[in-house]
Amino acid sequence: MARSALLNVMVQAALKAGKSLGRDFGEVQNLQVSVKGPGDFVSTADRKAEKIVREELLKARPTYGFLGEESEEINGTDGAHRWIVDPLDGTTNFLHGIPAFAVSIALERNGEIVAAVVFNPATDELYTAERGGGAFLNDRRLRVAARRALSDSVIGCGVPALGKRNHGKFLVELRHVMGEVAGIRRLGSPTLDLAYVAAGRFDGFWEAELAPWDMAAGILLIREAGGFATDWDGGATMLESGAIVAGNEIIHKALIEVVKRPVPAK
Repeated sequence: MARSALLNVMVQAALKAGKSLGRDFGEVQNLQVSVKGPGDFVSTADRKAEKIVREELLKARPTYGFLGEESEEINGTDGAHRWIVDPLDGTTNFLHGIPAFAVSIALERNGEIVAAVVFNPATDELYTAERGGGAFLNDRRLRVAARRALSDSVIGCGVPALGKRNHGKFLVELRHVMGEVAGIRRLGSPTLDLAYVAAGRFDGFWEAELAPWDMAAGILLIREAGGFATDWDGGATMLESGAIVAGNEIIHKALIEVVKRPVPAK
């Protein structure tokens, strides 16, 4: 596959940060860990990875804005472009030695995601996409799964962590979805969940209360793999609302209907 100069910049930044994470992952028990919030851990590895990504991206495109999980937002001088970065999505997995975490980089142009990179250094899986150019996993073209029935589908989800709101609401959603599908999976990394939808490993995904960096890259991966990624009303407010539903055309529509099903009256 041919990559644009911009996508190459993103790939190199992700690989460089991933190399740093890979070294730290091998010594995970020795990391100094601080607590950012209940159930939301931040490590020296996380901050170091974001510094690497930020420096690489802004060196290549110094006029672009930058929105990252671990640092203050930088407003770009060109006004049209913004990097959206999660340097370590799946921090809790990382700190527990679970090889399901990723570097996520998306490029937004005039409010639209136009390029995406997701890299899991533990498995050496590199997902890339550019608008209109398709989605790829290690240079292999991706397509979303073709299943047409929820009853045959495996669906990914997020689970509210300790201290987060809406545990009760999620349990209702989970009960509804569990009653319709072949299986539920939770990776602990929404970035990888969405990449798995693009790769056809998951048939669909839903979650609420996500940050833009949790899903920006995944949205483009899924769309370029022939799928749908929208808010719970079928719109495009995911980065603002934090809510997303994804899948192929049929599963996406069916999953929206299930997760929005009213709570039964007692």
